[in-house]
Amino acid sequence: MISTVYAAATRAAGGTWHTCIPGHVEDGADDVIHGYSVQKAAVAVALLTEVDRGSLSLGDRVRLTDADILGGSGTYHLQGIWGDEITVAGFLTAMLLVSDNTAVRLCARVLPAARINEVLGSLGLVHTRVEPAGDRFFLGVTTPRETADLLWRLATGKLLAPATTAFVLRVMRSTSGYHDGVRRDMSSSERSRVATKHGADYDISGAARHEAGIIFDPAGQPRLPYAMFATALPDRDNYGSTHPATQAHATIGRAMLDWCA
Repeated sequence: MISTVYAAATRAAGGTWHTCIPGHVEDGADDVIHGYSVQKAAVAVALLTEVDRGSLSLGDRVRLTDADILGGSGTYHLQGIWGDEITVAGFLTAMLLVSDNTAVRLCARVLPAARINEVLGSLGLVHTRVEPAGDRFFLGVTTPRETADLLWRLATGKLLAPATTAFVLRVMRSTSGYHDGVRRDMSSSERSRVATKHGADYDISGAARHEAGIIFDPAGQPRLPYAMFATALPDRDNYGSTHPATQAHATIGRAMLDWCA
């Protein structure tokens, strides 16, 4: 049972958990919390909604400047020399696949925070919002239930057009992306059945380790959404697979995949 595995794994990891695995686990599912980089999936959906509406194109380009660069996760900050012209498709791929922080700033270049929030509201999301900060934004807050619902509607084709749906799921299911958590104890083919987005940061309560996504069955049909947000954790500076919460994600991920077999 997923719920039994979840209870044991989260108890061993410690911290405070806020989780929605529909039909299996509701543990603080309506808590409003900082989503950190899991929010990048919602930002991507907002931009792709505008692509579907015709006000933005995946081929639109922005020039990457040194003023855009933000360290932490991602690859753009590693270049050292900038000036690239990057398509919307390019920076969305970087944002979802390697959680590039600079890509978030590029999102703000093509779609202001206020408009992102308007789009998220139009999709029926009450709490999932970014936080405006001048001409940029912070990633803001969400709830586990809203995140799981957003990803389920995305995977089942209820949010975006077929082409934009295929784009975002292709990136999120890529085995070139994050696999320290839910996908850790899986083969390559099993990992390709999981569309996932992780987020990690900390605040005064301790470390935060989040992960949310969709598991597909072997035939390629979406079966199970999940949104697991863990806060007030120890080991603040450990962003690797040995973090207790990340190990819990791996254990729970294996149980979820087996249920979807």
